Amino acid sequence: MDKTVATYVILNWTTVFFYVLGTTVNVYGTLFRKEKPERFSYWITSVGLACHSASLLFWWRVVGHGPYMAPSEVLSADAWITLCMFLLFMRFYPRIKPASIVVFPVVFLMVGLATMSSPGIRTLPPTFGGVWLVFHIAFYKIALGTLVIALAFSIFYLLKDRPAPAAWLQRLPDLPNIDLFAYRFAGFGFIFWAIGMLAGSIWAYKSWGRYWGWDPVETWSLMTWLIFGFYLHLRRFFRMNGRRASWFFIFGFLIALVAQFLTSHMGTSIHAEYFR
Repeated sequence: MDKTVATYVILNWTTVFFYVLGTTVNVYGTLFRKEKPERFSYWITSVGLACHSASLLFWWRVVGHGPYMAPSEVLSADAWITLCMFLLFMRFYPRIKPASIVVFPVVFLMVGLATMSSPGIRTLPPTFGGVWLVFHIAFYKIALGTLVIALAFSIFYLLKDRPAPAAWLQRLPDLPNIDLFAYRFAGFGFIFWAIGMLAGSIWAYKSWGRYWGWDPVETWSLMTWLIFGFYLHLRRFFRMNGRRASWFFIFGFLIALVAQFLTSHMGTSIHAEYFR
């Protein structure tokens, strides 16, 4: 293995180690109501985030472009943004802390998958340039990070809204507030998904001479945005909430995963050329 790639892999596995350790301590502290381990888990995860940041910056310097070409780069960057978004929101809304038992495992799984993918050094295509590409990618990643938080609260609602919920669920806000957090974070993700899609259309015009071409990536992205828009519309104007809203959001999140991670590899997509 090339020394540069080996260094990158070591940094990634070090990141995974701290993320897994932080997740384990966090789940223990959250489920068993141990305040000190729970607080310590955020320090461990922050060390992992520092290693993760070093890994991304190191690879950026090696390949000469941002983390948006190889699948390993994309997954790693998605994980980094998701964790940063959660830690940032947690500073302002401490009541979302229990969402860490969903967010942290999602983060280390993405980094683990990124590490197991062959990184490779790929030349940046001529069309992969300009500020609109940066906006396009960054806003989609921010949207995904906030949607993961909304997913956590949708799952929490389903778990707590049972005849005999687990004791640790009593640490969560009451059901109306859990439902409200899911709604608000979904709305945040919906807005940034829209901005990412609009920035992508401008980048497409500069790269391919058209704003929209019904490429599979574009089609699934629009479909995902419409599903979340329908979800928010039903909640706002038709008072859909509770279990129905939670299941609806989970369905939308699964569609978002397809849009983000699978459609770009479809042979009929013009995007597929960038990820071969």
